[in-house]
Amino acid sequence: MVPTLLIAAIVGLALGVFLQKGRFCFVNAFRDFFAYKDSRVTKGVLAATLLTMVFWGIAYQFGYYQGFWTPEWGLTGLVGGFIFGVGMTYAGGCASGTLYRAGEGYLQFWLTLLFMGVGYAAFTVAFPTLESAYFEPLTFGDGVSLFAVTSIPASLLALAIAGGGVLVYATLLGRSATTATPEERSNAASVQLTVLLAPIAGLRQFARGTIEYVRGLARAWRDPLAASKRPWDPRTAALGITGAAVLWFTQVSIVGVTGPEARWTGYLLSQAGVEAESYEYWGSVLFQGQGVDVTTDMVMIGFVIVGAFLAAFWSGDFSVRVPKRRRLPNAVGGGLLMGAGSRLAPGCNIGNIYSGIAELSVHSFIAAVGIVAGVYVMTHWIYREVGCAI
Repeated sequence: MVPTLLIAAIVGLALGVFLQKGRFCFVNAFRDFFAYKDSRVTKGVLAATLLTMVFWGIAYQFGYYQGFWTPEWGLTGLVGGFIFGVGMTYAGGCASGTLYRAGEGYLQFWLTLLFMGVGYAAFTVAFPTLESAYFEPLTFGDGVSLFAVTSIPASLLALAIAGGGVLVYATLLGRSATTATPEERSNAASVQLTVLLAPIAGLRQFARGTIEYVRGLARAWRDPLAASKRPWDPRTAALGITGAAVLWFTQVSIVGVTGPEARWTGYLLSQAGVEAESYEYWGSVLFQGQGVDVTTDMVMIGFVIVGAFLAAFWSGDFSVRVPKRRRLPNAVGGGLLMGAGSRLAPGCNIGNIYSGIAELSVHSFIAAVGIVAGVYVMTHWIYREVGCAI
């Protein structure tokens, strides 16, 4: 038990540090891309997800893993994911972003965590009704990972999907690099040639960008003390997050946030005198009939906040920040939607977009579409007066 708790502390601290230093938040990744076409954090999210997929595929193929998290698939992922996506955009921070900002001293995000807990508790009370009225009619099949049902070796499957993802990204990059409109080009043949050469042009641009990033990383770490105090490129954070996630996958499970948070809610209420175990969702589902107590993953996410605090304090980014009154509805409403939405899906941005896609869970592909759609709709509502780039 002690080594497992030590691993939980190491992984939690590492995740907290890398999330804080890279400002690694899924709201920034998607909202900023939709609103401003700013893909800086989006690249980090894609890099972390694809790298984790490859390493988890290798670990799974050779038996170095503890288990997948694969909920039953259906429209619950789409509906719950959409609600969660709306909530995290309104709150201004995703499940992981809320944790690292809480560690930086933002009281607004402590309030968001509090109301996420209210959302978990409300869902728990309504769970018996939701089982028959929501989950049963909207669930279509058993949970499954594509790693487990295909005859293709998991490592090759992960590499093929990751390679395909890079090729799609390079193609989009290559097309966007062509500034001339079809009318400005000489003829239809030149248009077709440009389309065919887009992946090649994009891959060249991708390679140049990667080389430039590696050179910049080498220059920055010539003075590691100064570099450790500056904000990091999200791609650097992605490398660190991948390392921590691989360690967690081989020793404990996949990385999740809102599941452990929902367990924390039940545990803290039980310490306040509430018979949490008597509620079906806490007693039978989250704690699996083993009693309401602190679990390893609860310890791990607790250390995420500690790691973010240490990184922020070291960099001079930590200070207790009192939210403005006009921001309070974002924390309250966003937190409630995130808590309830993550249970209705089930899963948050980390459980579904990062870990779920990295483990090739069918449920998580559907939930990821719902989350991104929620961010897209909410971003357009927030920027309705000035419009969005996409």
